[in-house]
Amino acid sequence: MNRFPLIAPAFLRIGITVVYLWFGLQQLISPLMWVSYIPKSIVALSPVSAQMLVYCNGAFEIVFGLALLFGFFTRVSALLLAVHMLDITLIVGYNAIGVRDYGIVIATFAVFFFGPDVLSLDSFFRKSKEGIVQGTNI
Repeated sequence: MNRFPLIAPAFLRIGITVVYLWFGLQQLISPLMWVSYIPKSIVALSPVSAQMLVYCNGAFEIVFGLALLFGFFTRVSALLLAVHMLDITLIVGYNAIGVRDYGIVIATFAVFFFGPDVLSLDSFFRKSKEGIVQGTNI
């Protein structure tokens, strides 16, 4: 049997996670570089500074990116990141950045729809739990 189809979802999950982690780290390291990407209308409505919004966005992408990397609460993490990125895509609009972000949205929704893959912690915990339940029936 060809095993590559079994790990393809894991490659997608890990690959898309690298994007979220890279952007999240960049926002935490150099928040001032990202402030100009926040629409002025959002900054005006926010009770915190634009720099704090960048920090929060970066932290969100790091936290849920790490959860997605390890396949921990895979569907929840993927859904939150996909909706988050969809919002960014709609704000950015139709341009080179928006099209790129749309691709990230679609890939992240694909991870959400597939759910835990063979290399995820979710699958590991599920197998461990099933093994314990089956072991008690002996």
